[in-house]
Amino acid sequence: MSANQADSSTFEQEIAQLIVEALNLDTPAESVAPEAPLFGEGLGLDSIDVLEISLVVSKRYGVQLRADNQDNTHIFTSLRTLAAHIAQHRSK
Repeated sequence: MSANQADSSTFEQEIAQLIVEALNLDTPAESVAPEAPLFGEGLGLDSIDVLEISLVVSKRYGVQLRADNQDNTHIFTSLRTLAAHIAQHRSK
């Protein structure tokens, strides 16, 4: 694993912890697979959960995740895609 992969893996775990805390999930953050879907079969999130996550991400990282963003389907595909989007756009 390269240093960059280790950094992104650490950041993915940070985002997983953020999701677990924001949504009060019973799932431990370390059990959230980076490639598992956030909706449906994966974590089973819904649109209200996305709003909660968006609010926390905005406060912590300064990334605005807007409900009308056409890329939301991709951004919220998995923990990995969400973490990559936040890492690319964060201001904090």
